Formats: sequence, C-alpha cells, structure tokens
Amino acid sequence: MNNFYLKNAITFLLFLLFTSQIFSQDKSQTIDDLVNKYYDYGQFNGSILVSENGKIILNKGYGYAEMEWKNPNTPDTKFRLASVSKQFTAMLIMQLVGNGMLSLDGKISEYLPYYRRDIGEKVTIRQLLTHSSGIFNYTDDPEVMQKTVREPMTVQELVVNLCSKQLDFEPGTNYSYSNSGYVILGAIIEEVTGKKYEDVLQENIFIPLNMKNSGYDHNSEIIENRASGYDKSIEGYTHSRYIDMSIPFSAGALYSTVNDMYLWDQALYTDKLVSKETLKLIFTPNLGDYGFGWHISDVDIGSLKKNLVTHSGGIFGFNTLIMRYPEDGICIVILNNYSNGNIRELGNSISAILYEQDYKQPKQSLTEILFKTYRDKGLTEAISEFNELKENKDEYFVTEREINNLGYNLLRKGSTDEAIELFKLNVDLFPQSANVYDSLGEAYLKNGNKDLAIINYRKSVELNPENESGKKVLSDLQGK
Repeated sequence: MNNFYLKNAITFLLFLLFTSQIFSQDKSQTIDDLVNKYYDYGQFNGSILVSENGKIILNKGYGYAEMEWKNPNTPDTKFRLASVSKQFTAMLIMQLVGNGMLSLDGKISEYLPYYRRDIGEKVTIRQLLTHSSGIFNYTDDPEVMQKTVREPMTVQELVVNLCSKQLDFEPGTNYSYSNSGYVILGAIIEEVTGKKYEDVLQENIFIPLNMKNSGYDHNSEIIENRASGYDKSIEGYTHSRYIDMSIPFSAGALYSTVNDMYLWDQALYTDKLVSKETLKLIFTPNLGDYGFGWHISDVDIGSLKKNLVTHSGGIFGFNTLIMRYPEDGICIVILNNYSNGNIRELGNSISAILYEQDYKQPKQSLTEILFKTYRDKGLTEAISEFNELKENKDEYFVTEREINNLGYNLLRKGSTDEAIELFKLNVDLFPQSANVYDSLGEAYLKNGNKDLAIINYRKSVELNPENESGKKVLSDLQGK
C-alpha cells in the first residue's frame, strides 16, 4: 500500500516538473517573439535575461554591439549601466554602515571635509540615499550636459564644481531625484575607506559575487566585449555623443552584463553582502517610493498586484532596466545600447507574460515608414500611404515630435516646400499643439510667405501665450 502511494506521489511530482518545464518553454518563446518584434521595429537593440523562480528562462542578445562590424550582442556583452549603478553605490554605503564606518544619520560634513559646510551640516547619508537631500541635480543643468560632460574631473572637482549649488528644498521634506547626491556618496566612500570607489566596488561586491564582467567604465581602457553606444533618428543610427566617464562617477559610470546582473539579483536573496536586516532597510520605500538605490512599489499587472523592485538608467548611447519581483523569484534585466529604446514598455510586457496576463505588442513608427517611402518614392506617395495607415492604431503610432523632427531635417537640407507639407500634416494630426503652428510659421517665413507665417505664428501664440520667441517673430513680422 505504501509503495502504491509512493509511486503515485513520484509520478505526480514528475508530472508537475514536466508541466512546469513546458510552461517555462512557452513563456520563453513568447518573450523571445515579443523581443524580436521590438528589434524589428527598431525599438530595442541589446541583451535580455529573464529568470523565474530563480531559474533563467531567456538569456539572449539581439542586434549588434558594434554596428559597423556587425558584432552581435550576447549575454556577455558589456553595457554601460547608467543609473542602475546607484544600487551598487547604495550597497557599498550600507556595508560601511554595517561595519560602523558610517551612520545613516551622519551628516556629509562629518565625512567629507571639502564639501560646503552650510549644506554639509544639514544633509544626512540617509537623505542622499533616498533623494530627499534637496541637493540640486547637476544633470538638470543644460550647460553641464552640453559641454562640461566632455571634460575629465577629479572626484573633488566633481563634488565642488557640480554638486554644491544651493538647496532646492529643505532636506528630508521632499523627494527629487539627484545624481549629485549619489556622486557625493561615492566621494564619501573614497574618503572613509582611503581607496578609490571602483576598488572598493571590486573588493566588496564584484569579486565576492564572481561578477568578472562588471566594473567602472573608463573611456581610455580597452574593455573586451564592450558595446558601443548609439542614438537612433528617423534616418537611422549614429554614434552617441561623448561623455567622460569621470562625470557620472558613482551615480552612473559602471558597466556590466546580463549574466553578471543575474548573479547580483540572486545575491540579494542572501546575506552574502549584508545582513537580512540591512537588506530589509535597503528595500523599504521612503518618499517617492524610493529605497536605497531602488524604486519599490506595488504595481498592477493585469488583474494582479505585485511588489516591484526596479531601477532604470539612461546615458548617452545606452538605456538600461532591472525589474525584480522578489515574492516570485522573478528578475528581468534589459540592457540596450541605443539611447531611445522603448525598454520600460518591453519590461512591462515581459512581466505580463510571466504572470500569464494580457500584454501589449509593440507598434511600428508611422513616421519611419513615411520617411522610407519619401526617400524611395517621393513625398506625395509617402503622405498618401501615411494617411491610409494612420487609421490602424493597433499596428502603428505617430508622435508630433517625430514628424516635426523630420520636417526640420528637410528644412535644414533646403527642401522647404516638402518641409511645409510635413508641418501641415502635423497641424492636421495635432491641431491643439502650439508647437506645430510655430514650426509651420517658421517654414513659411523661410519660404518668403509672410502672410501665412503671420497666421501660423498668431495661432501658436494663441494656443500658448507663453511662447515668447513666437511673440517676438510675430511682432517683427507685423512691424510692431
């Protein structure tokens, strides 16, 4: 009798295991088909790893790490992580808190003697970690992003020159994402350990976790399997702008692979790096649902509500995302080596597939089709095809910005009449946008049609009374 029950129990367990494998294979294929469609539509180019219940079900590269040589992306391709780096900086800080070298309620000035004291004596380590310090985010400064990012800086120069403006608000009273805060954390790590940030990172995280393909990205170094970063416009891919990697520092200068990020994910279920009590603190949401280096919130996935621990990143030429659903052992890592990929939507759809919910398919850019047809057959044919396809909103999307950019491309090339036709198309599509009339007015003015320029600038100012440049042009045209 006992043998009978034992045999049946074993059979049932084998059945469950076999069924689970089939479901995992089905999910893997569905996700792979989805990602391939994103790639085909020019909305993803990179590597993805998906794990469920602690087991990898998809681990694959799509497109090219180097487009010139057609070197493919693989699970071992190294991508710049951008702000996904912050979770590693936060972990280093918590390790130092754990061994008594730092206090969460300690002030900047206690650890960083060269930081301005009027702010340094107010802001705590905890507030830096949770973006509640009020310290101005240096990447919000257009001058910095256009010019300063090209020049190398020491850590002290970076902190003093870029992260020391007046406070935006009183510390602890608000949430405002600040790369400056995480740069200051990196400087504090160096100051209290007497070592370079990247060396502490290797010794305390990457080496213990066997993350051999992760590190601090230096522009001058030859790093095997490192992806190049690209931007994508309506006309195709171009190399992204240069940024000296001393500038993002501990807020966004790391690189890794999807395989190494999986090792990181798995370690976060253990006490290998810090105690379970410390991990709980790291993953406790504060103002703005931000923990220590992570966004933490409950999200709706179809009819389900799940706890999501996540962070995204963006830096010239790269777009990154990690999504963790700890209750179910799910991890999604998406590393994309062009700036404007649609990876958040892709991550949401992968999540829905894993939880067997309805998910969104990507839509193709109608403006890209418009440009290709214009290039091959001319504008008349392109607009005709565009007007036919635009009704199919399940398959295609169109944005005001894309049409506008294409119009300005033609304007710069001297194709003014064709640019006018595109701006008119944009007016038809987005009649309540002040910007489309402003652009059309500019094109008419360049074409010498003052009367139509006045009509469109007037409409733009009517829709947006704060359009000061439009007001000035209109005033000049009317001789006032």
